[in-house]
Amino acid sequence: MKVLVLATDYPNNDGGVSLMYIHSRNAYYALNGIDVTVLNFSAHKKYTYEGIKVITLNSYEKNYDKYDILICHAPNLRNHYKFLKKYGNRFLRFIFFFHGHEVLRIRENYSAPYSYMETKSVTNSFVQDIYDSYKLAVWRRYFPQVREKSEFIFVSEWMKNKFERYVQLNLKGYKTHIIHNNVGEVFETHNYDYTTKKLYDFITVRSNLDGSKYCIDVVNRLASENPGLKFLVIGKGKFFDHIKKADNLTWEDRGLMHSEMPEVLNSARCALMPTRLDAQGVMMCEMATYGIPVLTSDIDICQELAKEFKNFILINNTKFIDLTTVLQSIKSMYRLSKNKSLYAKNTVGAEVALIKEMENDN
Repeated sequence: MKVLVLATDYPNNDGGVSLMYIHSRNAYYALNGIDVTVLNFSAHKKYTYEGIKVITLNSYEKNYDKYDILICHAPNLRNHYKFLKKYGNRFLRFIFFFHGHEVLRIRENYSAPYSYMETKSVTNSFVQDIYDSYKLAVWRRYFPQVREKSEFIFVSEWMKNKFERYVQLNLKGYKTHIIHNNVGEVFETHNYDYTTKKLYDFITVRSNLDGSKYCIDVVNRLASENPGLKFLVIGKGKFFDHIKKADNLTWEDRGLMHSEMPEVLNSARCALMPTRLDAQGVMMCEMATYGIPVLTSDIDICQELAKEFKNFILINNTKFIDLTTVLQSIKSMYRLSKNKSLYAKNTVGAEVALIKEMENDN
């Protein structure tokens, strides 16, 4: 079974880690006997990354090789759609993964940027709206044309609902699946230790403090409103260059590798991860799988996750929260059994089973 994976970008041997969640899937596929090649639209030369072959569009066009299945992650018009229209008839089956922005109206779903960030002009906002309308109209016409040969995978029920709303396709009769992104291996093999000395009451880990959807303003406000507690924020960004940091909040301006997470999470009593938008919220899921209680926002996607994870606590982003009371309420969560629903074998494993089933159907 040979599959070709289309990706806008991909990790490389020069330190690039873009779209690592695609690579983690591919590595698992390869371990299960699937021959995987990635077409990285951003690459200028072919390479191998941790055993996975990565090619360019140019090398595909010059050295045509036959593949059984084409996999498209977060398909866009500029890359994926053009490829599908030109070469789609070469493939027996398609798998489409929907992760977020690719089927959303951006301005309706993404929160307004912080005031210190460069904001879009009225003209650019108008252009975004026009592009989104065009993008959604193209997919609305195209997907019914390839329905019979396609599988549609959504990372959450929320994502599927958004697809139906914005693409305006009733998915009844389509082959659809809800398969969450898997958590990193370290969260499978390590467990939160609630018995160690805690340096902080709440910890927040974000890759980008400047994205308003990550709610660092909410974290900072909650710290100010709960001066008797200690907060740790880890992540890179300019937020605290422009907004006064709460006195009881410690900020570490750095990224965090998965391998560092267990020790860092063990230093706190609870994770504080509010959000304004997520298609799944992988980091929250990883923390919850690890076993630390997770305090997050009472929005649709988090309500969906709270049905799966008993150590999720939902809060209103705009209201005062007595976090001392929250800390008292979470003590019973420290002894919950480990939730394995997002282990690779239960998520990517389902994708492997689907791919092999498609092979048998051909």
